[in-house]
Amino acid sequence: MKKILLMMMVALGLLTACGSKKTTNGETESPRMEALKYAKGFSVKYLEDGVRLVDVEDPQKDEDKMPVSYQFALVPKGSDAKVPEGYTKVEVPVERTIVMTMLQLSNFTALDAHEVVKGITGTKNLFNKDIKKRVKDGSIVKIGMEGNFDPELILAANPEVIFISPFKRGGYDAIKETGITLIPHLGYKELDPLGQAEWVKFVGLFIGKEKEANELFAGIEQRYNDLKVKSQRSKVKDLPTVFSGEMHGGNWYAVGGRNFLAQLFRDAGADYVIKNEDTGGSNIEFEQMYAMAANADYWRILNSYPDTFSYEALKASEPRNELFKAFREKHVIYCNMKQTAYYESTPVEPDVVLKDLLAIFHPELVEKDYKPKYYQLLK
Repeated sequence: MKKILLMMMVALGLLTACGSKKTTNGETESPRMEALKYAKGFSVKYLEDGVRLVDVEDPQKDEDKMPVSYQFALVPKGSDAKVPEGYTKVEVPVERTIVMTMLQLSNFTALDAHEVVKGITGTKNLFNKDIKKRVKDGSIVKIGMEGNFDPELILAANPEVIFISPFKRGGYDAIKETGITLIPHLGYKELDPLGQAEWVKFVGLFIGKEKEANELFAGIEQRYNDLKVKSQRSKVKDLPTVFSGEMHGGNWYAVGGRNFLAQLFRDAGADYVIKNEDTGGSNIEFEQMYAMAANADYWRILNSYPDTFSYEALKASEPRNELFKAFREKHVIYCNMKQTAYYESTPVEPDVVLKDLLAIFHPELVEKDYKPKYYQLLK
């Protein structure tokens, strides 16, 4: 009996040693973030005394727009650990912050950390009931839109840090004057859907939820790759072709062939018609898009149509739309952002988006009773 008890105690000690680490001052260090596999926009280095050095840079390496990287030293609150030169000190876990985009908010929602969010830019197309409640009771303030922030409301929120998107319209000069540390969140610039989702680990670093972020992402990755394997093992030799976007203001906004959306199409077993190496989007004329997509099998559209979107509405917006094969054969893949929390949740649900697309391109590869969450064929 004593021998069995001793073995159990040894096993417990081994498990404890694997799950945590003692710092030089004898305190137990929190779990570490698992190594990054897909995200290219940030990296982490662990030092003694629980210090984490986080470097942030443009995932697309666009030096003209972001010539310098951001460097942060995450230091446990109350610690007197030294910070390397060139790094901005951030005491963690952060307990009060402001987020600027729905993508950033999705990370906090996925990590069950709404209590950390004290400010957002607005509530347009916001679906989350808990966030709406917090805005209504005043625990979360609306600070205004990018380019027109209200410094007084920002100060009233009393954030320790603010997560920003430095490539967007900006207006951060007024915020910088407050002395609040600005943290760039560049998940939206990742070229791999899993890379975008992996930024949940980035937020986990700052709010003390590295373990939860690891577990959350591991599930996303497993489900995504399982679906991807299904599409790659498909016996379909002729992959369906797909294009995306629609006319607005006389031009067609189309994402490039290296965009994360194009990668989603490929992972779902479809061939995106644009083959260039562009990572973002560009405005092209209708004739140019028609030349590439006239005979494409599917047409993906994401918009915020105020009423029920239909083929009639699509034709009314541009009569030439009926010329596309995908229009004639009723193969328009559609998502209405007024009816689904697309930007609010898809950043941490690329596996769900992939399954929606797979159910359309290769319905035989998903269960017959599958109900799509975001994308479905327009009726």
